[in-house]
Amino acid sequence: MKNFKLLFYLLLAPVLFMASCQDDDYELGRMLDRSEIHYKVVQDYETDPGGNTVIMINETPGTVSMWDYGTGRSTRTIDTVHFAFQGEYVIKFSAMTAGGVVEMDPVTIQVTEDNLNYVNDPLWIALTGGPGNEKDWVLDTEGKYFSGPISFYGVDNGWLAGGESWADGAEETGCYGSDCWTWAPGLSDIYPNIMAEGDYGVMTFNLIGGPNFSATKPMEGGITQTGTYSLNVNEKTLTINDASILRGYKPSKNGISGISDWTNYTVLALDENILRLGVIRDKDVDGEGPAMLVYNFISKEYSDNWVPSGPAPDDEGFDPEFAPGELLTMLAGGPSSGRVWQLDAAGNPVDWIAGGNGWTTSSDDSRDWGWNDSWDEVAESSWIRFDRFGGTQNYTRSQNGVTTTGTFTINEEENTIVLGGNNTLIQNQNSSLSPTTSTIKVVKAFPGEYENKGIWFGTSYDEAKDEWFAFHYIIP
Repeated sequence: MKNFKLLFYLLLAPVLFMASCQDDDYELGRMLDRSEIHYKVVQDYETDPGGNTVIMINETPGTVSMWDYGTGRSTRTIDTVHFAFQGEYVIKFSAMTAGGVVEMDPVTIQVTEDNLNYVNDPLWIALTGGPGNEKDWVLDTEGKYFSGPISFYGVDNGWLAGGESWADGAEETGCYGSDCWTWAPGLSDIYPNIMAEGDYGVMTFNLIGGPNFSATKPMEGGITQTGTYSLNVNEKTLTINDASILRGYKPSKNGISGISDWTNYTVLALDENILRLGVIRDKDVDGEGPAMLVYNFISKEYSDNWVPSGPAPDDEGFDPEFAPGELLTMLAGGPSSGRVWQLDAAGNPVDWIAGGNGWTTSSDDSRDWGWNDSWDEVAESSWIRFDRFGGTQNYTRSQNGVTTTGTFTINEEENTIVLGGNNTLIQNQNSSLSPTTSTIKVVKAFPGEYENKGIWFGTSYDEAKDEWFAFHYIIP
């Protein structure tokens, strides 16, 4: 109850602070007497003869409800909860009044029969193994199923019933607002930049006499936490009381300090083998704004039985091989001809290609922090051209009405293009990803199919990650 009260005080603090700044004589309102607080806890025996359905009602106007019913908590004025298992339950009620919190006497109820219909949804079965069972989960710290143990999403992302991609406003595909994006860093990015490498322990969900949760956390001082939980299968949310999930930690900086609420989680995916839980980073961390941190779990059974399948094959077209003169013909066409190229703004214009594999499939995958609206604007009115007019290999860039020209040469052994005249690719002064180099690498190309598939120009290389940052150009 102490933590529950603290949350409400934190919510009220900004309001009280603003009022105090405006009026030095500001005082809190009156704290109601316990005799003025009225509430009901009613068991609905028509719905459940065993009393499993309980209706909680706050009948005191002008107060905020603070319910703690053992398996969960609520702030609704009227709320209905279902207890799947027989037993004795204590329901605590407090009212947040103008003058502070008023705690009332708890109400004890008896549930005399099990009603396992409340925990037989496939999501309950996937999470726990079903009534009478328990299931262990571990973070995917080795990338056995996901790219790593943590991903980053927009705050409006949610249940990914349609997979990893989505369209604006399409609820069935995981986007529930305007802030929808994703970044799934690989292990080389995660360790040690985001999380420390190590054993993050095991967390367990069970349905043995009730919804019970436990977590053993070697990375948090070896502590073991126990509590209860509730799963909302309709809203795809999970609440854990008096404990938290296994979570990222970085020794040089507490990697969990940017998150205020470790009780309520968004369920992005859940089946027999995987569980993805999102929490909102609501505090500033190193200048980074709000985001959803998604922790990627796999069942311990899946982890224990996992067999490496070998490295993923390279992307199609990666590290292409050209016949003598073929790259020049692809870029500029035949003698005394030229070819115009534009950024693939409507498709997949930018990618980080690590170990031969890219991860973006469209501009939405890196929207705002990578590709953004200013890039769209630049790309719409800009182009580059390679030509062989006058027997010379010429390069032209047209951007925002400004045209720059120069020459270009090709190193066929390294698949690189050197742009003369201090030229580079199309730039965007409003983006930190704007290219500056005059030597560009042909990272991916498709001889014989370039008219449909374009070409990927690498502008920088991170040797430690074996990663190219590349732009996708197509023929308009």
